[in-house]
Amino acid sequence: MYTMKQICNATGMTYETLKFYCNIGLIPNVKRDKNNRRIFDEETLNWIKGLRCLKNCNMSLAEMKRYLELCTEGNETIPVRKVMLAEKQEELRKKIADIEEAIAYIDWKQNFYNDILSGGRC
Repeated sequence: MYTMKQICNATGMTYETLKFYCNIGLIPNVKRDKNNRRIFDEETLNWIKGLRCLKNCNMSLAEMKRYLELCTEGNETIPVRKVMLAEKQEELRKKIADIEEAIAYIDWKQNFYNDILSGGRC
């Protein structure tokens, strides 16, 4: 079993975010110890790591809640979950392409400036 602090250390999530996710129901079946502090098992740790990935995919809280609902409904919702993830994947691929384009521009501009500074261009 893990404490809130251990989960935060394992996931890089802030204490406040973890508490918020628990309070809004994004982390199901949170258990409590004899002192009423939240404790987490390995399965929940893995779910929280997944939430962090979903957040990094720019999934909104509403989308994450919907995804959780689908997960709890069982395997028959896998096709819907796959569509949700495919849409986020496409968005990320677009962002990667945009970033690569920006990097290419900066590379070109840096080379242009290097040429000027070395006397190759006026």
